[in-house]
Formats: sequence, structure tokens, C-alpha cells
Amino acid sequence: MIQGISSPPEQLAVSNYLGFVNWWLALFACLAAGTGFILLYSAAGGNFSPWADVQMIRFGMAFLVMIMTAMISPRIWYDLAYWLWAFSVFLLVIVEFMGAIGGGAERWIDLGILRLQPSEIMKITLIVVLARYFHAVQFDRVRQISALVLPVMLLLVPTALVLKQPDLGMAVVLFAIAGAIFFLSGVRKWKFFVLGAATAAAVPLIWNYGLKAYQKARLLTFLDPSSDPLAAGFHIAQSKIALGSGGILGKGFLQGTQVHLNFVPEMHTDFIFTVLAEEFGIIGGFLLLAIYLLILFHLLVSSIRAKSQFGRLVAAGIGFTFFLYLFINLGMVMGLLPVVGIPLPLVSYGGTSMLTLMFSFGLVMSVVRASDEHLGDK
Repeated sequence: MIQGISSPPEQLAVSNYLGFVNWWLALFACLAAGTGFILLYSAAGGNFSPWADVQMIRFGMAFLVMIMTAMISPRIWYDLAYWLWAFSVFLLVIVEFMGAIGGGAERWIDLGILRLQPSEIMKITLIVVLARYFHAVQFDRVRQISALVLPVMLLLVPTALVLKQPDLGMAVVLFAIAGAIFFLSGVRKWKFFVLGAATAAAVPLIWNYGLKAYQKARLLTFLDPSSDPLAAGFHIAQSKIALGSGGILGKGFLQGTQVHLNFVPEMHTDFIFTVLAEEFGIIGGFLLLAIYLLILFHLLVSSIRAKSQFGRLVAAGIGFTFFLYLFINLGMVMGLLPVVGIPLPLVSYGGTSMLTLMFSFGLVMSVVRASDEHLGDK
């Protein structure tokens, strides 16, 4: 049983609550987001509209969400874990009936001022609910197959709904997140090998019956971008040109030719790193990566500092998700991975991804600052 700590006084000054915030993590998040504002300004040809100004407002709101989340006791997140998961599943179901269509997929709920993407919310609530489950299960029981029935169902239900949209990239992300949580919780390694072998054996069936035509085209183009350079391979080809043309120091702010002549598709969202590489060169790219590494460092330290299984798994899961998004986006832009709809964290234009990421940072701050708090019997 995890020992509890005394509850803080009911009346605390705002300054005491602000002490719960990891201001270094908040600072690095601001630096990454600020880089995004600059790049969105450039992508719009030197205009704040239509992307940079909206993104600034979104970040301001998301920053407040992070602060408020950090102030909330982790016991509340622990108690609400299953309800948050159920609400996220409900949102995914809503998408099936009244979802907004974009890019050929039905993934959003149009709220007027914001297009909400429930799958982005699900990736965070999946971390919380799995951390809640494995916190309450004895370590020896985790090694039993029977103990994995519920967490597997917690994964498969939202994954099936995400695949229905269709969003193969997010479905893979959900599986990867769950796999990381399972591994950190002590699930035996042989079970991962069995799952990997079963997945490999099912590849022909997945290819013939599980993938849409455009998804197959993306994979084939990834293997051979030159096979269709004017259509499916256009993204990768133009992205590589933009990355290479920047050189070491870049062409200068607002001087990117590939970007400003509209050769790079989706340059304000998934391919925004090409704007940075072309205008600020390798140096600019390394500076942004340094900021990302500092964010990852603080998430890792938070996981180590946490004294409860719930806190460790939440912090580690969010850190892994952040790394996964960074790895996939950069690999996609460089032509090392297939093109999927994964944004560059805190930099790409997008409301839901920004909000959920800043919420997740606040969640990490919450579970670490009172990680000895009694969360439930083991």
C-alpha cells in the first residue's frame, strides 16, 4: 500500500499553487511554441494571418490549461481515469455520426471556434487509464495473461474506432503507447515477441483487407518515392529538396524558395520542419532539437522522481508519446518513414494537439509534485 501524505491546507495562496508548476518545462514549451509562431508567420508569406495569430491564442489558452492541471491533486486524475477514458471513447463514437471531414478522413468534431480531434485526447487518457490499472495490480499478477485482458480491451476499443475514421497512423501510435506502458509495468518480454510474430504473420491479411488504397500508395511511395514523383511521392520529394537547400545556415528568414513558391504541401502542419530547415539551416534544426531534448529530459526526470507507480507510468508514458511524435514527424519529413498525419509537437499548426500536449505537461507536474499521495490499495 502506498502511504499517504497530509493534505495541504484548504486555503493556500495562489503563489503556493504556482509552486507546483515546473517552470523550466513550461519555459522550454514556450520556446518550442515560439519557434512555431515564427515558422507559421514565414509559411504565410510574412503574415500573422491565417495561422500564427490563431496559434498564439491557442497556446495562451493551452498554457493556462497546463497551469490549472498542475494545481489539481493527482488523486483526482487517478479516480477519474476510467471516466476520462469512457468520455474519450464517447467522443470517438460521436465522430462516426457527426464528424467533420478533412483530407479524406472523418477525424474531427467541429465546435465552431475549434475543430476537436478526439483521437488526440484518447492518447493521453489511454496513458492515464493504463497507469491507473497497473498501479492497482500486484506486480506478480501483471505477469499473468488473465491480468492483461482488461488493459488490452482498453486499447482495442478506441483503436478500432480510430481505424474506422480511418487513421492508421494514430492507431499505430496508440498501440505503441500501450506497448510502452505494458513493458514498464513488468509484462513479460516473451508476450511482446509473440505479438510481434502474430502481427508479422497477419501482414498479408492487413495489406489485402485492412488498408485503404491511399494507405497502400503511401507505403509503396515510401519504399520507392521516384515511382510516382508528381502525385503520391510529391510530399517526400519536395520535402527533401527543402531540407537540403537550406544548408548549414539557411537561406534566411522569409527567403525559403521551396516554401514560398508553394512546392512543399502542408508546410504549416505536418511538414513545418522544412520551413525551419530551409530558412535557418542545420543550425536552426539543431537548436529546435535541443529544446525538444530539454523537454524530454524534464519528463524523464519527472518519471524518476515520482514515487507511485501511477505517477511513474503517467510521466513515462507522456514522455514516450512526445518522443514518438517527434521521431515519426522528423522521420516522415526526411523520407525515412511513411507519410502519416503526425504533427511536430508544439510547432505544427493545430488546436487539439497543442491543447492535449500542454494538458499532458500539467498532468506530469501534478502526479510528481504529490506522488506520495495515497492513490488506492495495491
